[in-house]
Amino acid sequence: MNQDVIITCAVTGAADTADRSPHVPVTPKEIADAAIEAWNAGAAIAHMHVRDPETKQCSRRLDLYAEVCERLRAADCDVIINLTAGMGGDLYVGPEENPTAFCPETDLVGGLERLVHIEELKPEICTLDCGSVNFGDSNLVYISTPDMLRKAAARIQQLDVTVELEIFDTGNLWFALQMMKEGLIDDNAMFQLCQGIPWGTPPELSLLKGMVDMLPANTNWTAFALGRNQLPWAAQSALLGGHIRVGLEDNLYLGKGEFATNGQLVERAVNIVQNMGSRILSPAEARQKLRLRGTQ
Repeated sequence: MNQDVIITCAVTGAADTADRSPHVPVTPKEIADAAIEAWNAGAAIAHMHVRDPETKQCSRRLDLYAEVCERLRAADCDVIINLTAGMGGDLYVGPEENPTAFCPETDLVGGLERLVHIEELKPEICTLDCGSVNFGDSNLVYISTPDMLRKAAARIQQLDVTVELEIFDTGNLWFALQMMKEGLIDDNAMFQLCQGIPWGTPPELSLLKGMVDMLPANTNWTAFALGRNQLPWAAQSALLGGHIRVGLEDNLYLGKGEFATNGQLVERAVNIVQNMGSRILSPAEARQKLRLRGTQ
């Protein structure tokens, strides 16, 4: 069991959820305020996407990321900024009779172009989605090829940004470990074991345990699952020696029909950890634990 737990709050995500809950932040101010709310509740890390304020859909716009970071860095708040670098991998395959007629929702760019905001803003942590995967029951495929991943990992390493490796299936983990062997991933990388996203790894405890057993010794890792499994997975992750991720990216509810805020989800996670006899690390302690830039 992990006695010193880092809580990450994923405050908004990329899914089309802004009209499903009144608490999903959309504008840069709302996203920064959500990160501060999560920090006040006990989160050391805020994981953030940005959204177009007009459409409410996820965006890759540099100016939106810049405003979020500026607001957080100007605030009396030492939360660790963790920016997604996963946008730009959405391939919507065309209909059966013409699959190469990609749908207009497609947003597919190379691995390096997905890092433009990381190069400009230099967050302490950014994500790297470690493989391609079918997303849901439609024709959406998230594309992240070995060639893209090797180039992106090398660039993140050059930028001296700690990488959070997003693991959606066991093959993703296998390849992430291969990149470590090749020297493209530093040994302070975080592993994020993502469960319950159709059709990646199901939210089964045996599968979580199997992935944890594949990790190198002394690795910092977190697991999360979607929806009603989010808070049980917070407990499972800590019990197996990991850290915790909660937030509105993965779950909109405190209970049946009761919408959550990011702060409320973090508070629940804090209670789980403390009731199990462990403690929550502050951002300063998390920086040391993760050996982030300037603390190594």
